[in-house]
Amino acid sequence: MGKDSQNYYGKHGTPQKYDPTFKGPIYNRGCTDVICCVLLFLAIVGYVAVGIIAWTHGDPRKVIYPTDSRGEFCGQKGTKNADKPFLFYFNIVKCANPLVLLEFHCPTPQICVKQCPDRYLTLLSARNTRDFDYYKQFCVPGFQNNKGVAEILRDGECPAVIIPSKPLAQRCFPAIHANKGVLMVGNETTYEDGHGARKNITDLVEGAKKANKVLEARQLAMQIFEDYTVSWYWIIIGLVIAMVLSLLFIVLLRFLAGIMVWVMIVMVILVLGYGIFHCYMEYSRLRGEAGSDVSLVDLGFQTDLRVYLHLRQTWMAFMIILSILEVVIILLLIFLRKRILIAIALIKEASRAVGHVMCSLLYPLVTFFLLCLCIAYWASTSVFLSTSNTAVYKVVDDTACPLLRKTCNPETFPLRNESLQCPTARCQFAFYGGESTYHRALLGLQIFNAFMFFWLANFVLALGQVTLAGAFASYYWAMRKPDDMPAFPLFSAFGRALRYHTGSLAFGSLILAIVQIIRVMLEYLDQRLKAAQNKFAKFLMVCLKCCFWCLEKFIKFLNRNAYIMIAIYGTNFCTSARNAFFLLMRNIIRVAVLDKVTDFLFLLGKLLIVGSVGILAFFFFTHRIRIVQDTAPPLNYYWVPILTVIIGSYLIAHGFFSVYGMCVDTLFLCFLEDLERNDGSAERPYFMSSTLKKLLNKTNKKVAES
Repeated sequence: MGKDSQNYYGKHGTPQKYDPTFKGPIYNRGCTDVICCVLLFLAIVGYVAVGIIAWTHGDPRKVIYPTDSRGEFCGQKGTKNADKPFLFYFNIVKCANPLVLLEFHCPTPQICVKQCPDRYLTLLSARNTRDFDYYKQFCVPGFQNNKGVAEILRDGECPAVIIPSKPLAQRCFPAIHANKGVLMVGNETTYEDGHGARKNITDLVEGAKKANKVLEARQLAMQIFEDYTVSWYWIIIGLVIAMVLSLLFIVLLRFLAGIMVWVMIVMVILVLGYGIFHCYMEYSRLRGEAGSDVSLVDLGFQTDLRVYLHLRQTWMAFMIILSILEVVIILLLIFLRKRILIAIALIKEASRAVGHVMCSLLYPLVTFFLLCLCIAYWASTSVFLSTSNTAVYKVVDDTACPLLRKTCNPETFPLRNESLQCPTARCQFAFYGGESTYHRALLGLQIFNAFMFFWLANFVLALGQVTLAGAFASYYWAMRKPDDMPAFPLFSAFGRALRYHTGSLAFGSLILAIVQIIRVMLEYLDQRLKAAQNKFAKFLMVCLKCCFWCLEKFIKFLNRNAYIMIAIYGTNFCTSARNAFFLLMRNIIRVAVLDKVTDFLFLLGKLLIVGSVGILAFFFFTHRIRIVQDTAPPLNYYWVPILTVIIGSYLIAHGFFSVYGMCVDTLFLCFLEDLERNDGSAERPYFMSSTLKKLLNKTNKKVAES
């Protein structure tokens, strides 16, 4: 047995040896992974420089506010169109042209107006009448009524027709409605073109409908924003309730951890047992019914899955699967009962540790604040980068023209000889772009922006994990708890992490960020290759995405345990990761059991909290319950605050349980080290709790060698 034990440990590193000077997290430590610390500093300096450049060149108004054909904003203070908030299209039917999707602009003159038209008028009918004063406000600025109708339409100075419109996202779109199955705008079904001909307005309506789809998402966003403005305080109340329930669940774990775990295990067994009984009853009920003996193979695939519930073979398959699960769970409980008891004891010990370091429950607020800074900087830099292009003007013409869609200068185009080749052509604003070195580097800057976001976000999470691990490790390695604990364990651990281990945290988060940015690029390539018919390329892409997903999960697991070792021993990242990995491999069965038991318990807690708050929010915002008379605000979409409350509740519960989970993981590694370092003698006493010592009293040596 001794030889087998030596071979086992030889494969998974060397067990920790007794050290009489070791009394918990080492205070006399040095800086680790200094090179990575310098790299992080230089990367942050570069990131700040990218942000300054983006903020200098960018203008977020380009993606928020409408722009006319000259590239000027509508309704913005300090611009020529400050008093004209709405964008009017001369011929909105052209906005449904595929060119809009290719070059992101509508090939028709667009001007800013004070209000959208509210009547039917054509240029021909309004000319030389009192209505022309109203009509002129929809012509280009500076329009002079000194040309004929044909010349005005040729030069694109006025629209051929104006129709009643409604503003949508600061743009004028025809007021469409149906009358006896006929699409209409106002009360008209026809309109006059510039030559006096009556035309069916359905064509115009269809074009408007296609153009409307471009801005449906924007209208939805505005309605969602409106819902937030009237329900934000109720959302906050729901999140506060989620916070109280999270604290209550952690308090229950402190006193009822063992009972809660066993009740959940028994409930799982009973539910599976009832499932087996139900499948057997359905199997017996279908005996003798016509068609119930058809096999699944003969039936084949059916889109209506309810058909399979009328087959005896379906219920037999369900019964066999549930029976296998039931037997496996019972056997695992029989053979792993000792390790489940250890897991429960560690959960109880984690509850005591959290109780002695109560400020640890507030640390997720620090992590949340730092993550919000990272997200805000990334989002603002991304928006400014995407809007730091210059205005690009292109030649637009309704006829065949050799200059069509070529870049031009609106100031000099009418005077250049090229304009003589296309007399009816116009130099119109197309989109924002550029050909300079800076504009060609925008894609690379966006990738760098995303990479730095991943790196800094992972660094913030790593800082929180090292801080919490250091605080909880000081609790475990205190012989007399809490008397031997430092005065401020959380602040001490936070100071050690920043002072000595910034480089190690940067190293671990850098590795994870590289994998994450590769996954983002794979997703981008996958979207670009969706139209491809190459099956091998699709198969390769799926394999790569799966491999990098698994790699990311493994690195997160390894980093988490490496950070615990860094918090305790102050070693560099690679040494800590190796020691943590080998320590877990020497106790792989305990790791698997503890991980699944705690994950199941925390998942149940999250589901209870999120489900309770979500149900309460649903009944409240759908006016099914009232706290006081008419408290629920009127909403466009009641699911907006409900989903916000559910997602926020999950994040709050996850924040509390992440502290609890980090505590369990830290105490578990300390417990494994305790078993290897000490033997329970007076010279080498165990630091574990009395409950754990009682569980391992007779089988301590056997468990260590297993």
